[in-house]
Amino acid sequence: MLTVKRLSLEDARVLIKGAREKSVEIGVPMCIAITDESGQLIAFERMDGGKITSTIIAQDKAFTAAGAKRTTESYGVASQPGSPAYGINAAIGGRLMIVAGGLPVVVEGEVVGAIGISSGTPAQDTECAQAGIDRFLSSL
Repeated sequence: MLTVKRLSLEDARVLIKGAREKSVEIGVPMCIAITDESGQLIAFERMDGGKITSTIIAQDKAFTAAGAKRTTESYGVASQPGSPAYGINAAIGGRLMIVAGGLPVVVEGEVVGAIGISSGTPAQDTECAQAGIDRFLSSL
């Protein structure tokens, strides 16, 4: 039997709150997705002004970060021609994201979920995702 640690809905709200606050601070409305450890959506927020195309991108970033247990940015590096994961972004119907902005949420060395953010630049998306994680970890 397995014991699985995963984010709760309340945890997801804390992550979204931290990411939203950073989004407001930098002036870029974001789409924010939170998944459990298996990449299944727990909560989602599209801020007023968040890009319509970013709704799916944010969810896929969180899906990738949770399932792969790594940042989407790291897949971007590993998926370049000549690299070990070249072409991985075409797997799973194209759901694997290779653009920065998806981060796993790690508690006590274990991935318990992920956050995916989209609408800004890759650096802005990552900054907001990290702010969400920082808020969550400080609440533990």
